[in-house]
Amino acid sequence: MKYSDLADKNSAELKAMLKVKKTELFTLKIKQKMMQLQDSSELRTTKKDIARINTALTAVAN
Repeated sequence: MKYSDLADKNSAELKAMLKVKKTELFTLKIKQKMMQLQDSSELRTTKKDIARINTALTAVAN
């Protein structure tokens, strides 16, 4: 996911995407604790996606 993909979305869409990504991060963390996570880089990319969405949300708010 790139920031340019998020720039044209409204705040409701961004908040929905943020909720989905946070849920995904939670499940990935659970899988990591249970030793079921195959690719640990998924955690990093999900965290970065959350940060990008938060950045887009603040840009929409201003």
